Amino acid sequence: MKVVAIVQARMGSTRLPGKVLLDLAGQSVLARVVGRLRQTATIQEVVIATTQQAADDAIVEECRRLDVPVFRGQEQDVLDRYYQAGLAAKAQVVVRVTSDCPLIDPEITDKVVRSFLQQTPDYASNTQRRTYPRGLDSEVMAWAALSEAWHNAKEDYERVHVTPYLYGHPEKFRLLHVVGEHDYSEHRWTLDTPADLELIRAIYARVGDVENFSWREVLRLLEREPWLAEINRSIVQKALHEC
Repeated sequence: MKVVAIVQARMGSTRLPGKVLLDLAGQSVLARVVGRLRQTATIQEVVIATTQQAADDAIVEECRRLDVPVFRGQEQDVLDRYYQAGLAAKAQVVVRVTSDCPLIDPEITDKVVRSFLQQTPDYASNTQRRTYPRGLDSEVMAWAALSEAWHNAKEDYERVHVTPYLYGHPEKFRLLHVVGEHDYSEHRWTLDTPADLELIRAIYARVGDVENFSWREVLRLLEREPWLAEINRSIVQKALHEC
């Protein structure tokens, strides 16, 4: 069964334009996301899904440098972008990751994928019942489920955010919630604002191995230096309808 991680990426961002190509310890944010996904044991291929906008030519160039496949599609219909990218990659299982998660953790992503493969739901995630820090988000879906969403999702937010049609219809789809032993959901490790960037750069500057550190190492770092978590404590996550 071919498991493909599709990473949505574009240069446009309302709160931090061009964030996916910003420098993070000598590599782009996108390179960090790709590098960490390549450390997983369950994903066979990583694909970047970007847009046809001229500004995103820079993302295509970065993908060439990283030797990672890239698909270009519609800017606002991200669900279509995922569907077409998955179709091109011949994916049987699609893992959705966003490019603003440079701390994405191979262990946690593998846990979600393995749970999906073992229990065979239509959709599995660690986001609907959140116990992990925001920024370690992994959503896994069967190709048939993604295809049904692509055919039937009508609302703008369902197309922009890819998966709401799936978890919004539990009467149609079998959903699996992957949770941890402890609740660390108060932590925000995603990249959407300058404050988020400051925190993530501080984390990368302090970890022992920027290529291979784990999320547990970040937790230990924040226990030693709790003031770091205050850097982006006031940031409010955008609501689902804020497309």
